[in-house]
Amino acid sequence: MRVLSRFITSAVDAAHFPPAGLPEIAFLGRSNVGKSSLINALVGTKIAKTSSTPGRTQMINFFELQWPGKSAPEMQLADLPGYGYARVPKAVTAGWAAFIDPYLQDRPTLALCVLLVDLNVPPQKSDAQLVEFLQSAERPFLLAATKCDKLSSNQRRNALTGLARAYPDARIVPCSSKTGDGLDELWRAMRTAAQNARTGAVLAPVASAAPRT
Repeated sequence: MRVLSRFITSAVDAAHFPPAGLPEIAFLGRSNVGKSSLINALVGTKIAKTSSTPGRTQMINFFELQWPGKSAPEMQLADLPGYGYARVPKAVTAGWAAFIDPYLQDRPTLALCVLLVDLNVPPQKSDAQLVEFLQSAERPFLLAATKCDKLSSNQRRNALTGLARAYPDARIVPCSSKTGDGLDELWRAMRTAAQNARTGAVLAPVASAAPRT
């Protein structure tokens, strides 16, 4: 599926965020987790810049998404800087809190956070810290377990069991930007969150999911 997308703006300060309007879905995760590739796979075109060097995204990039045949955009997507990459200067990462924390804590139209984790590596401390932050901010979120195509069925099952053990309250969606695994499930979660935001529905706590093979 190809979704009509339009770049809105980039922001390194809360004052530069676009006016709050459409429901927003935020994508966040470690710098080498495949965030840009997954975003591009979801929308069917290259809106997020990919690079062999992690840590290139150093601002929040906002995009407007509209389905073909629809008369108006349905949601906005926010691509947040990746974290945990040692080569990003500390002076840069230190400044991220000045606009990332206000976005995650105060953005009124933030409907869902999609936290990407690499299914090929054990649960990371930095990911656990972000999960705790989102829970304390009472932000709905799910875990997109990326690069699942690189694992055999048994390896995938074991990795998902480990993630479910580390994050017992999280919904986990194994996915791959290469094979398309999990993309439909991600879209359903995103569109449901956007619809709930538009109607003012109260979001239920994030449900845990059984490991998938």
